[in-house]
Amino acid sequence: MATALAENTIATLKVLRQSEQGAFLDGGTGNTNDDILLHRDQQTTPVIIGDEVTVFLYKDPKGRMTASMRLPAMSVGQIGYVEVINRTSFGCFVEVGTERGIFMPHAEMRGRPQVGEKVWVRLYEDKSGRLAVSMDVDDAMRRAAKPAEAAVLGSEIRGAIYNITAEGAFFITPERWLAFIHRSEMTRSLKVGEMVKARVTYKREDGRLNASMRPVKEAALVSDGDTLLTYLGQRNGRMPYSDKSASDIIKAKFGFSKAAFKRAIGHLMKDGLVYQEEGWTFLTDKGKEAFLKANDGNNAKGHHEEECER
Repeated sequence: MATALAENTIATLKVLRQSEQGAFLDGGTGNTNDDILLHRDQQTTPVIIGDEVTVFLYKDPKGRMTASMRLPAMSVGQIGYVEVINRTSFGCFVEVGTERGIFMPHAEMRGRPQVGEKVWVRLYEDKSGRLAVSMDVDDAMRRAAKPAEAAVLGSEIRGAIYNITAEGAFFITPERWLAFIHRSEMTRSLKVGEMVKARVTYKREDGRLNASMRPVKEAALVSDGDTLLTYLGQRNGRMPYSDKSASDIIKAKFGFSKAAFKRAIGHLMKDGLVYQEEGWTFLTDKGKEAFLKANDGNNAKGHHEEECER
């Protein structure tokens, strides 16, 4: 008995007959009711009776098997940066160049990509032979990557994130360089799939890069110091954080590392703008003047909240 053709698969089928709608392909069962329509609109080149054509099979809105000569833009095992075009309770569909999207089950997702977002995926065949995609692309990325020999320390690179772990985020650049941003080098939360810009901080022996979203230290001292000065000025010149505070609290509250916090605080103390006492940091009179000058008095009233995190 002939095996029925399945949707979301690629098959090479023979053209049996023509109609006003298009060409009918051999469904493989010997029953003309199972022949598959290749609509004229789904033909990338004209076909004639007797041709064997490679098509993507899918079901139309009425549940009928339909064929298209528009094949996926990538082969099984390859990766692509594609758009999410639909979400369901079971997963989502992504655009890969076919007449309809290719399914990605929840188990193959990293995070919860939304419609309109782009993500890195790998095309694969599931146990039933149907095409599907997965965001588990690490091995494929390593095979596709090139050594970052031309990368320059301190230069800016950009790319799309393909994985985020407890340690940080991994992304690939248009040059096919792989780069890693440690969590301490992030200036904000990141999502799998988003484009990111970062500065090259280290070229590894394996050809990959370490990168940072933070500016160079000299600039960071100013920007981080401004952040702390503004925070203090908006809270009556005091905050329950100091260089004795836990690093995870500092990261959650200000978005930068404990080391960066200590450098910025040290810079402010050296300039006579703040002082520390019993685990708290306070603005000096000079610091209050600096805050008012920077904000033109708009935030002079401050906030009357006393936070208790340490």
